[in-house]
Amino acid sequence: MSDQRKSPFATVNPYTGETQATFPVIEGAEVDSVLDTAGQAFEAWRKRPIGERAAVIGRAAELMRERKEPLAQLLTLEMGKLISEARGEVDLAASILSYYAENGPAFAENERLDVEEGEAYLVNEPLGVLLGVMPWNFPYYQVVRFAGPNLVLGNTVLVKHAGICPQSALALEQLFRDAEAPQGVYTNLFVSHDEVSRIIDSPVVRGASLTGSERAGAQVAERAGRNMKPSLLELGGSDVFIVLDGEGLERTVGAAVAGRMANTGQSCVASKRFIVLADVYDAFVDGMRRGFEALRPGDPADEATTLGPLSSEQAASSLADQIRETVDQGAELVLGGHRIDRPGAFVEPTILTGVKPGMRAYTEELFGPAAVVYRVADEDEAVALANDSRYGLGGSVFCADVERGRRVAERVETGMIWVNHPTSTQADLPFGGIKRSGYGRELSALGMREFVNRKLVRVLPPDAELRGIAG
Repeated sequence: MSDQRKSPFATVNPYTGETQATFPVIEGAEVDSVLDTAGQAFEAWRKRPIGERAAVIGRAAELMRERKEPLAQLLTLEMGKLISEARGEVDLAASILSYYAENGPAFAENERLDVEEGEAYLVNEPLGVLLGVMPWNFPYYQVVRFAGPNLVLGNTVLVKHAGICPQSALALEQLFRDAEAPQGVYTNLFVSHDEVSRIIDSPVVRGASLTGSERAGAQVAERAGRNMKPSLLELGGSDVFIVLDGEGLERTVGAAVAGRMANTGQSCVASKRFIVLADVYDAFVDGMRRGFEALRPGDPADEATTLGPLSSEQAASSLADQIRETVDQGAELVLGGHRIDRPGAFVEPTILTGVKPGMRAYTEELFGPAAVVYRVADEDEAVALANDSRYGLGGSVFCADVERGRRVAERVETGMIWVNHPTSTQADLPFGGIKRSGYGRELSALGMREFVNRKLVRVLPPDAELRGIAG
């Protein structure tokens, strides 16, 4: 692309490697015009009754369901998502919009405080224009969990999407427009990384949310902090999957394969580190190996395909390098470990064992169809290994004794953890992590608590006693 106005925003089919379309970036005065429009839209949008705002979001949910098939096909085209999983993402995104359309007004109601004299209450006020920097692995779901609650609250949003899914981004913007969101309420931005920093600097923008890499998250958080603006980060994860006994092992292995291979392993909350007690370790590894071997690579648009390509050639190459270097460092390769000899961004389903501190797969997130399995002696060793990670997003514990599972789950350092189910997501459950996995919470009622002014209003009678003032 010799034209400097051409950005890395391009649809490149990861199954064929063919470039389908490219899209220009905007910069400078064009970006400033978008910011001005979003700022003016906020002043009008915040004044509309919250029920009207919620109705727009509800209509967007309806349109998403009506357009399910073309929206799903875009995901499969742009990042290689299996068509069945693409349809599932559309359903999930629509459910989140419906959830906030139905529940958002109640979440935003004033909150009464118990005081001795007069009255006190919190008013939940929108902040203004928000910037969302979004990833490629769930182009609809991760956008709507940011946009849905904030639009109902009265904020307006600018969305800078990942470069590999521009058509998905445009389809989502069109969906909100067709739901009768006024111009400037929801705006897609094709901008460079440098422009992102300048946008955060703008006095029009009042907060920033990012889902993506640690490096990008650190840059956004630093810029927001420099400008005294709130931020929310959902970054990488290396979720644990702890197996404490062999009860129902077939189900546990099935959950392990599903938890690792959903979205071809390209999920922050995919199960990645499998920590298994010694007495069931061999049977678990054998079961996982058979589950991985049963996966069949192919066209992600074909219903029969069970292993799609990774999102890009770069993603496939990077994962293959991580696996190769970990094996060179002394890990055992139980299965896979190589690129699949066919066109497209394919990597073999891979199982690594014998991974130790200092190896790449011990500390790094493996974003794709590769699992690391550890053998431990008891639950104390399992917890210690689980917590020996810079990440703390999600996790899961499997065992027949639910109370034991609860006890172990509460000792694992994560923002979310599930017992007898891989880490998952739904509209009414909070989502977020700790440590290098980020901060803040999305979804549930907490999704309307991140970019809000929880303003105290204290009302006293005119003859109230004047007391000491501190601050």
